[in-house]
Amino acid sequence: MTLRPGDQSEQVKALQRALLGKGFPPGRIDGDFGPGTEAAVRGFQASQGLLADGLAGPRTLLALGLAETDTLPTAIPRITVERTCVLFPSTPRQNIATNLPFVLKGLVDASLQDTPMVLMALATIRAETESFLPVSEGISRFNTSPGGAPFDLYDQRRDLGNGAIGDGDRYKGRGFIQLTGRSNYAEHGRAIGLGDGLLGHPERANDPEVASALLASFLRSKERAIKEALVARNLAQARRLVNGGAHGLDRFTDCYERGARLFD
Repeated sequence: MTLRPGDQSEQVKALQRALLGKGFPPGRIDGDFGPGTEAAVRGFQASQGLLADGLAGPRTLLALGLAETDTLPTAIPRITVERTCVLFPSTPRQNIATNLPFVLKGLVDASLQDTPMVLMALATIRAETESFLPVSEGISRFNTSPGGAPFDLYDQRRDLGNGAIGDGDRYKGRGFIQLTGRSNYAEHGRAIGLGDGLLGHPERANDPEVASALLASFLRSKERAIKEALVARNLAQARRLVNGGAHGLDRFTDCYERGARLFD
């Protein structure tokens, strides 16, 4: 259950009483989720280190003693092939039908089932590989020097964990999220249960099931910062947290906004 501004109910009244009991007066205890209640919710959330979005979702309600679990509502059943095609208007339907189940399983396994993070994952795929297929990074002037070996500009990228000739090509961007660099392959390979196997066989990052798990793992590692950006409606910052820049921002934004309208 999530209580939000505009709601009027006995549950809202219980929320108001709980906020008052925690030292965050919402104004009148009238069951009307108005500006005073929203401000009190935000204040309480900030005090608890929760995402201060002004919505009384499972995590906030649990902290107030009004819920028994902090499991977020799942959007997964609503993410059908047909609806995903609306978010990917230029993508072959068959690619979505083939790979969407892997993506959704990866998100469920990583406990990223709420609407904002599901849309974040789909928008990231749209920005990185609009074909809805895991792909390898292409050679460009940003990763390969004039006349140099492929991806040699990545070879000594300490920020990516690289430090040897050939590391750039070996750990180039792959998958749905374009996982890049020895450090990321090591961290997220271990996180999804592959141990150091992904370091030895980085090409596995293009396997649809592995690519989906890596996408979810990477997003999970930045979940709080991503949600703060989304709450602020700063899609450019949400994209930057994944990509480090603005590559594909137009596609990312279009996909996320289509999804927000579709699943409102």
